[in-house]
Amino acid sequence: MTPGVRAFAERGDIRALPPLLKGRLLELAARPHTYEPMTVFSEADDPGFLVQFYNVDTTGFQPNIFTTTIPGINDGTKPTATGPNGDLPTIGTIRVVLEPKPGLPTDPNDPRAFIDMFTDVSGLFVINNESGWYEGWVIRDIKVPVIAPPRANGRAQYGTITPEDAAKNAGIGTGNNAIPGRFATTDGKDFRPFSVNDVFPEIQSNGVPIPVSLGTFNALQQSDIHAYWEFNPGTNFIFPHYELPFTGGTPGSFANRMLGGITSIVPGSGPAGTGPRPFESIQGGNDPLLYGDDPNNPGDPDRAEVSSLNDINRPMPPNPANLETRLRFIPSRLTEEILFDVMLRTASFEPSVTNVGMRFFLSEAYQTSLIDQNNDGVLSFQEVNIHGTSDGQPNTRLYLPITAFNRYAMTRELNDGLLAPRFAPGQRGYTVAGDLVLVPGRPTASVPRDADDR
Repeated sequence: MTPGVRAFAERGDIRALPPLLKGRLLELAARPHTYEPMTVFSEADDPGFLVQFYNVDTTGFQPNIFTTTIPGINDGTKPTATGPNGDLPTIGTIRVVLEPKPGLPTDPNDPRAFIDMFTDVSGLFVINNESGWYEGWVIRDIKVPVIAPPRANGRAQYGTITPEDAAKNAGIGTGNNAIPGRFATTDGKDFRPFSVNDVFPEIQSNGVPIPVSLGTFNALQQSDIHAYWEFNPGTNFIFPHYELPFTGGTPGSFANRMLGGITSIVPGSGPAGTGPRPFESIQGGNDPLLYGDDPNNPGDPDRAEVSSLNDINRPMPPNPANLETRLRFIPSRLTEEILFDVMLRTASFEPSVTNVGMRFFLSEAYQTSLIDQNNDGVLSFQEVNIHGTSDGQPNTRLYLPITAFNRYAMTRELNDGLLAPRFAPGQRGYTVAGDLVLVPGRPTASVPRDADDR
């Protein structure tokens, strides 16, 4: 171990980390790098503590042109993602740190907690052309929920399937989707995770994933990546799932020329709701003049929180009317509810509709309508405020906690106009991936102190 790596190992945000994570960070620090793995700065009087982490590499999914040489496709060309520094294996880690800010929960299972995410990866080339980027995703493979009586209208209550759903699911595949607590599957058979032995599209995971974006980034000169992201009720959102039939990653969608058949740039509740409509550009939905990216009032989905007179950054009275309303995405746990409708509520949700794409369209419109207060099919920050209520229930139900996400993947993205991961829900755009490791004991994972604690 060099003196520099030895000093890094004793840094205040590294010293107390568990061996599996610390070892990976030391390995990154010992490699060619533009910067050492990021320093985690405290955002409260007490230090942040490690909740979980994801060690990532290229070994857990089907090889693709970004991770290897595929004869007949990219042999004889220079590598564009993995392969730098003498073809060192691409590795990385994502640290998940809870910041114990005053007035906020310190339980990571509470979606109101303030979570910081730190991504450090070694071994990815910089992306140069067509506005490409790398994007990180925390992913939850959904599980079969509890069984409960239906609503008065016959549809399932929030977070449940009905006894009729369970009975019908018992006859599909091996009956997996009738058993609460099991990973839900697309075919009703036992769960099959992603594997290096997958062969798209015939052999794939049958899980049902929910990916939350950790933002976009690029690599640096020494082919290292360092990215920061905040997981909180203003960021815990997911792309509109009516995009899924048009990503090229669902069976038959590319072969049937569905790729790019929709754009959510003018938001709405999808083809069965307030639009957009497939293959109709931005027509057939909400008015682009009201919901589009106005050059005089550019869309700003980060405008999620009101200001305060005590804020050190431009103190102002709060004005919730100016929070962004033209949101394309929806809260993470609400997405899970849509997936329950599509995959598991075989008796209680549109039982006569068997086309999966149409079930997505119908569910997005239905689930949005239960929360939408002005019937525009767009869920604003005010409508999904985690401290508010909707459909007679607290809005905390709309958000998954960080501990619910059992794996991570980083994709190599193109500017295709979709918020969905490239080739979602599959893994053909993956560059690295890894599984969740929960950490007990709340080890210290930060040093004093962030300049503004935002």
